[in-house]
Amino acid sequence: MKNRKSAVSILAAAVLAAACASTPVSTPTLDQARADFVSANNNPQVGTYAPMEFKQASEALDQANQAAQRRESLEDIDRLAYVAKQRIATAQEVAKAKAAEANIADASRQRDQVRLEARTAEAERAKRDAEAAQAQAQQAQAQAQATMQQNAALAERAAQLEALLNDIQAVKTERGYVVTIGDVLFATNQATLNPNGTSTLRKLADVMSQNPNRTVLVEGFTDSTGSASYNQDLSQRRAESVATALSQMGVARDRISMKAYGQAFPVASNDNAAGRQQNRRVEIVLSNEGAQIPPRAAMR
Repeated sequence: MKNRKSAVSILAAAVLAAACASTPVSTPTLDQARADFVSANNNPQVGTYAPMEFKQASEALDQANQAAQRRESLEDIDRLAYVAKQRIATAQEVAKAKAAEANIADASRQRDQVRLEARTAEAERAKRDAEAAQAQAQQAQAQAQATMQQNAALAERAAQLEALLNDIQAVKTERGYVVTIGDVLFATNQATLNPNGTSTLRKLADVMSQNPNRTVLVEGFTDSTGSASYNQDLSQRRAESVATALSQMGVARDRISMKAYGQAFPVASNDNAAGRQQNRRVEIVLSNEGAQIPPRAAMR
C-alpha cells in the first residue's frame, strides 16, 4: 500500500512537471514506462508477490521523471526510462511467477487434503466394516450358544420323557408310544380303575404336562366273551373312564381323543383265559411331538 501511494505521488509529480515545463520533458519510452507502471500498480499480484521489485521499479521511474523535470538530454531520459521500464517488467514477471507457484502450492495442498479426506473416509469405512463383522460374529456366537442350550434342553426333556415312558412300560410304535392298561387294572367286569391303574395314568399325565405338543388317543378293547354289543359298551366305558381320569389329572380335554373297538383287534387268542385277559385292555397312544396319531385301521 505504501508503494502504491509512492507510485501515485511519482505519477502526480511527473504530470505536474510536464504541465509546468515549457519544453518537451518526456519521450515515448518514458510515457510507456509510466503506462507500464500504472498497469503494474493496479495488479494486486505485484503488491503481494513482488513488493521489493516494484519498489526498485518505482525508484527507477522516479529517476527518469526527475531527469525529465531537470530537462536533461532525451538520451539520458530514454536510458533511465528504459531501465525503469525493464524493472517494472521484472516486477510483473516475478509477481506472475510467484503467483503461479502459489497456485501450484495451493493445488498441492488441496490435493493432499483430498487424499487425507479419502484415507480418513476409507479408515472410517474399514472401522465400520470391522465393527459390523464383529457384531455379526457375536450374534452368530450367541445364536450358536442359544441353539446348543436349546438342543441340550430338548435332549434333557427327551431323556426325562424316555425315563417316564419306560417307567409305565410304554411301547414305541409307528403311531407313537402305546401304554396298555390291562384288565387287572380295572374292577372285574367294570370300568372303574383300581389304584394301580390310576397311578399309571398319573405318570402319563405328568408326561403330557411336560410335553404340551403331544396328544393321546384312548382305545378300549375286550375279549370275545359275551355279546358284541355288551363288549362294545364295556370297551366304551373303560375308555371313557381312562379319558376322564386323565382330564381330572390336568390334561386338557381337547388333547384327549377316544375310540371303543369292543372285541375287535385282539392281541391274543380268545380260546384260553390267558389270551382273553390280554385282549381285555385299554391302549393309550401318545402322539409323537407335534404329530397326528394315524388311524388304527391304517396301521393294523
